[in-house]
Amino acid sequence: MKKFAALLLSVILVLAVFAGCSAKKGDESSTGDAAASSKSSITIAVPNDATNEARALLLLQEKGYIKLKDGAGVTATINDIAENPRNIKFNEVEAAQIPNVLKDVDYAVINSNYAIEAGLNPVKDSLAIENSASEYVNILAVKEGNENTDSIKALKAALESKKVADFITEKYAGSVVSVVENPGDGYDSSVNYDALKGKTVSVAASPAPHAEILAVAKEILAAKGITLDIKEFTDYVQPNNVVEAGEVDANYFQHIPYLDDFNKENGTHIVNACAVHVEPMGLYGGKQTSLDAIK
Repeated sequence: MKKFAALLLSVILVLAVFAGCSAKKGDESSTGDAAASSKSSITIAVPNDATNEARALLLLQEKGYIKLKDGAGVTATINDIAENPRNIKFNEVEAAQIPNVLKDVDYAVINSNYAIEAGLNPVKDSLAIENSASEYVNILAVKEGNENTDSIKALKAALESKKVADFITEKYAGSVVSVVENPGDGYDSSVNYDALKGKTVSVAASPAPHAEILAVAKEILAAKGITLDIKEFTDYVQPNNVVEAGEVDANYFQHIPYLDDFNKENGTHIVNACAVHVEPMGLYGGKQTSLDAIK
């Protein structure tokens, strides 16, 4: 009887050890799956304003990383994502600040003007870049009713000049693209330049590339005795506010979808005076140095 009891105890001990090992193995498997799941999660920073967030999401959809709901277009948000097979997590960040958080995320979608300011070359440094889309053309904008004044027509002619178009091509090598189809000599024959001599025209702009492009237009206007006062801003709101208030004659920093949305949300009356260039938006690597992580 004692032998049977000892044998039974041994069997119980063996079974207990086996059960413990199995449980441990199961725990390790579960932990491993969780780690794998965590690893598969990619974080992408996108602009948090309505039109640029939509633009970023449309770029990611074009590349096949996500799929938006039917009908989601230039006003799409992350709530309009219908399919996200790569389990991408999105950080919505103010557009100007995205280059500053690039090191903390796997990828970021950045507007070319902010990429250039941060020392990034949109053509060479981006891992993916959008096609030049006409709806995102950057414009000279003025308060409604001022678009046909001689001052604005003179500034428009300068921005639509061959000198400016050539500068854009040579300076930015594809990261900024002129959309002026028939560049002129920089002057408008219907403008009375003699009457404008000694006048100052003010324009609000982001530092790059807008203020840099305006510097070329400034030279063209100076030849006619007109001073172009370029006022630099680093945000998207104040340039429209100062034009609406009449404090500045024009601004040059935004694309048409952004302007349309701004007018709708703020009750402003700012209009497109002329189209100048397109800045293709790019996807840049932060923690990741290639697109392998989301392929």
